[in-house]
Amino acid sequence: MRHSFLNLLMGTLAGALLTGCAHLPAKADKPRAEHVFIISFDQGNPDLIEQSDMPTFHTMATEGAHDWSAYTIVPSLTLPSHTSMLTGVGPQVHQILWNDYEPNKGLVKVPTIFSLAKQRGYVTAMFVGKEKFKHLLLPGTVDYFIWPQPEDDAQAVAEAFAAKVGKLKPNLCFIHFRDPDTAGHAYGANSPEKMRALSDCDAALKIVKDAIADAGLMSTSVIILTADHGSHDIKNKDGKMVGTHGSAESVDVKIPWIAWGCDVKKDFAITAPVVQYDTAATALWLLNIPLPESFWGRPVTSAFE
Repeated sequence: MRHSFLNLLMGTLAGALLTGCAHLPAKADKPRAEHVFIISFDQGNPDLIEQSDMPTFHTMATEGAHDWSAYTIVPSLTLPSHTSMLTGVGPQVHQILWNDYEPNKGLVKVPTIFSLAKQRGYVTAMFVGKEKFKHLLLPGTVDYFIWPQPEDDAQAVAEAFAAKVGKLKPNLCFIHFRDPDTAGHAYGANSPEKMRALSDCDAALKIVKDAIADAGLMSTSVIILTADHGSHDIKNKDGKMVGTHGSAESVDVKIPWIAWGCDVKKDFAITAPVVQYDTAATALWLLNIPLPESFWGRPVTSAFE
């Protein structure tokens, strides 16, 4: 009987090792995932993503836990929304209400999830398509920050990530693809050009996903796919339909939220409400970092085994 129990135990442990962290019992100080990658599709309307040619995104949504009706904050603008995504609080607290890079306004006044991760000795990184993210660079909190130039489209961001991830092996990493926002503002919220931009982002997502696998990190990683806001069409001064956002309307505030990877439930529809600042809370929860009492966000625990 004793030998049968030991054989069963060894078989269970061997299976756990083969599948990464999925079946290992969590220790009090052990993170649920060793690496968390947050990937944001700027102006990523969930209904348009569902219609676009995005095989990698769609496969990850099916294989993982998904919510196509999560919500961002108001104002539904890039910098305020991403600040909530990466601080765990609303704009009433973080006070970033502007949406351009304005150095004279300084840095965010509340800790980011990178601040909290560095306190635990974690490696942090940001790969972004817009300069305005420099407002989140609190001193000593991000080990590696890159805004690729002269190109800063999704492919450039993904290739910069792929070149560094094997060496950095970041525990917490944020990746931002700007392309849908650029196309949406120029051609319309639901234009063919924006759908092509989303498809380009999906190709970049595959580069990122393959690079994580090549670095040997896949079995201990969680990837979160989301967006800062949606968008809607208006007529500009020339009578042309162009995309915009910033309102409290559903088309502007509805975003996708997908979790994929270690310990994520398979083909699971998240039914609990998910709000922008819950991404920050989920990332900290996965890394076993205590949530500050000031956090508005709560981890999306229902997405995980």
